[in-house]
Amino acid sequence: MMRNSLESTLDFLRLLKTHNSRDWFEANRAKYEAARTAYTELVGDLIDRFDQVDDIGGVTPKECMFRINRDVRFSKDKSPYKTAMGAVLGRAGRASTGRIYYLHVEPDGSSFLAGGLYEPSPAELGAMRAVLARDSRPFRKILGAKDFRRYFGELGGESLKTAPQGYPKDHPDIDLLRMKQFMASHPMSDETLLSGDPVSYILNVFKA
Repeated sequence: MMRNSLESTLDFLRLLKTHNSRDWFEANRAKYEAARTAYTELVGDLIDRFDQVDDIGGVTPKECMFRINRDVRFSKDKSPYKTAMGAVLGRAGRASTGRIYYLHVEPDGSSFLAGGLYEPSPAELGAMRAVLARDSRPFRKILGAKDFRRYFGELGGESLKTAPQGYPKDHPDIDLLRMKQFMASHPMSDETLLSGDPVSYILNVFKA
């Protein structure tokens, strides 16, 4: 059942890439509703089992999912719709700050899973740096773990060009202290999404 449902999501998004107009969208709204329903069910199934990964409270799929309409006010690209579906799994859904998990579904091998500190507040970033400066070993153990390296390769995110204020340039963990984001990303194939149990796969990635 999940295979057929998510197949409708990928099929619709694939068509939307070619026909990104309001007239086409309204003429195919029934296909969009089926595609969104399947994605909503996936997000809901993840939330139901997310205690295996983290405590994100009683958040709902609606709170986690982004709208498909694009904000084109300041963009040269005036295409009215996004050609992917995204959701943030966190205690405040898509409004979450701090540690988050992101699910991005886009056809033809463009889906991915991501997590970490994407837009930390100054206080959150300061707390992260303080912990790393005190003892980076637990964090480096995660980065070196077999599953982390298998799914993500290495840590990603923007970094300062020099040491952050209050830390010496020769600090032994300066590579981590310079980071402004702490992100990990994992590509996900259409075959994985259309498998018999994509939820278990996604949860295993987020655990790593």
